[in-house]
Amino acid sequence: MRSTVFALLLGLALAWGAPLQTASAGTPDGYTLFIAGDVSAPTPGATETALMLMGGGDWSYDAFRWFLAKAGNGHLVILRASGDGEGGEEIYRDIGGAASVQTLLFDDRKAAYDPRVLAILERADGVFLAGGDQAKYVRFWKDTPVETALNAHVARGRPIGGTSAGLAILGGGGYGAMDDGSVDSETALKDPMGSEVTMVRDFLDMPYLAHVVTDTHFAVRDRLGRLIAFVAQTRATDDPQAVGLGVDEDGALCVEANGVGRFFTASSGYVWLVQPEGPPFAAPGKPLDYPAVRVTGMGVEGEIDLKTLAVSRPAFSGVASVKAGRLLNAPTPPGATAAP
Repeated sequence: MRSTVFALLLGLALAWGAPLQTASAGTPDGYTLFIAGDVSAPTPGATETALMLMGGGDWSYDAFRWFLAKAGNGHLVILRASGDGEGGEEIYRDIGGAASVQTLLFDDRKAAYDPRVLAILERADGVFLAGGDQAKYVRFWKDTPVETALNAHVARGRPIGGTSAGLAILGGGGYGAMDDGSVDSETALKDPMGSEVTMVRDFLDMPYLAHVVTDTHFAVRDRLGRLIAFVAQTRATDDPQAVGLGVDEDGALCVEANGVGRFFTASSGYVWLVQPEGPPFAAPGKPLDYPAVRVTGMGVEGEIDLKTLAVSRPAFSGVASVKAGRLLNAPTPPGATAAP
C-alpha cells in the first residue's frame, strides 16, 4: 500500500513538473531550531560543573532532574543531527525543571559557524548531545566554533551530557564510526588497528575524561570486546593511560564537580570500567593479544571516582584476557550467564 501511494505521488509530481522533496534535503542555514518554554526567562539557580553520561535507550528522569538542577533549572540546549524537537518537549513538559529547552538539529557543517547557533550555545545553562550518528557530529563540529563553544561551556562551570552517539564523542578518545558503520566486538578484536576501528582524538575537552574512551548500549549489544579494542588502539597510538567506560542502556552515570559519579537507571544495568594492564600486543592486520584486562561493574549502589578510577561497592569484577582476538574469562554481572 505504501509503495502504491508513493508511486501515485511520483506520477503526479512528474506530471506537474514539481520536484520531490526528500528527508535528506538540507536547510538553507544548515540547521533547524525547535523551542519549548521561555528563552527569555531568568535562570532560577546557579550552574555547576557536571557530566551526565548516558548509555542510550530510555531516559532516566531522575538523572535528567539531577542534570537540570546542575544547570540551575535554566536553559537547556540539545544538539543533534537527526530526529526533531520531540525530546526537548519531553524534557520541558514531562520531566520538568527547565526554563526552556532549545533543540538545534544540524544538517550541514556550515551551521557550526552560524552566529545565531553560537549565541544560543553561549547562553546555554546546560548542553545535551543527543543520540544518532557520531560521525555526523565529528564532521559537523570538529575544528569549528561549535567545538570551541562546547569546550568553553564546560570551562565556565556548566553541565554537559550525552547519550549514545552523544556520549561516544565526550571521551578524550572516541569511536567516531567514520566509515559509516558500527563495528562489532568480534571484528574489532580481530584487527583493532584496522580501518573499521575509527578512533577520534583532539575533539572535546571534558572534565575527568581526558584518558577515557566511552561506549554505549553496552551489555545488550555485547560491546565489551570492542571497547577493549578501542582502548588498545588508543594506548598503542597516542595515550598509554587510556581506559574504557561503558554504560548500559537506560542508564546514566552522573558525575559531580569533584569527579565522583553515581549510576541512575530507568530499568537495570551497570557502568563498566575497563582497565588493561600495560601496552597491548596490537599491529595492523593482526588480532589483538592482551594478557590482562581488569573489568569492574558498578550499579546503583556504587560510586566511581574518575580522578582515581576507584570504584566503591562494585557489583562485579574480574580480570579478562584477549588471545588471538578472542575475549576470555570476562566477568559477568550477578545472575548473568558467562560466555563460552
